[in-house]
Amino acid sequence: MNIEIDKKSGFCFGVVKAISKAEEELAKGETLYCLGDIVHNGQEVERLTRLGLITIDHEQFEQLHNAKVLLRAHGEPPRTYQIAKENNLTLIDASCPVVLKLQSRIKKAYLEAPTNDTQIVIYGKKGHAEVNGLVGQTDENAIVIESEADLNKLDFSKPICLFSQTTKSLDGFNHLVTTLSKKIVNGADFEFSDTICRQVANRIPNITTFAKKNDIVIFVSGKKSSNGKVLYEHSKKMNPNTYFVTEAEEVVKLNLDLTKKIGICGATSTPRWLMEDVAVKLKELALNSEIKANQI
Repeated sequence: MNIEIDKKSGFCFGVVKAISKAEEELAKGETLYCLGDIVHNGQEVERLTRLGLITIDHEQFEQLHNAKVLLRAHGEPPRTYQIAKENNLTLIDASCPVVLKLQSRIKKAYLEAPTNDTQIVIYGKKGHAEVNGLVGQTDENAIVIESEADLNKLDFSKPICLFSQTTKSLDGFNHLVTTLSKKIVNGADFEFSDTICRQVANRIPNITTFAKKNDIVIFVSGKKSSNGKVLYEHSKKMNPNTYFVTEAEEVVKLNLDLTKKIGICGATSTPRWLMEDVAVKLKELALNSEIKANQI
């Protein structure tokens, strides 16, 4: 059978950095907490849990004292750092440099806004960890826009300063900019900054090529991954024979034609070992199928 694992899929550098820091700290044998899932992939979270990583939520974080806590790549709002200081918590900050730079830009735009009625707008997923960190830079005053359906939250007669969550679709952002430009009235100022991570944005053209050259595509991702959802939907658009799985065993129920050319790819939060597990399972299914055919 012909199976190919996409060489350009898998962890982005921000996730690699966070996981490396976690493994480095855990190797010391000390207790290490992580504020939220270190990555939006259940299998990788489970692997690190077995190594000793303890995942906590923000409520548990506020009750924690005199401990060591890892901050994942998504970034955190200022309040998290304040709580850490008050509770004598040692932070292992694995926030992605791209996210930290965006946080700084949003904070600067908020503090230096030319008028009090300037609207700081973030194109992103409401409640997403990264977005929560971005909104926190504006004392929770930023307006989150998930789609054009949310545009009724804005006053188009007042200044708008638009940013984007780093993992959003570049096409989606550009379309939003075009739409907003047409809605501005009374000569209101409209500024926008393309703050989408290019390492993530470049996955789209790569997935386009990869999906087209394979008969079947197995997209491996955690269900919580925003990036995974975007890439999967794009792959499905390019190749209708694209299937979403979270772990290797799920390919069994797909009843695939294993004589076809099969490509395996994933999100920026998908570990390489998980895509390799899927490949192993497919080869196992093909071998069993061949054995049964020879017995007939």
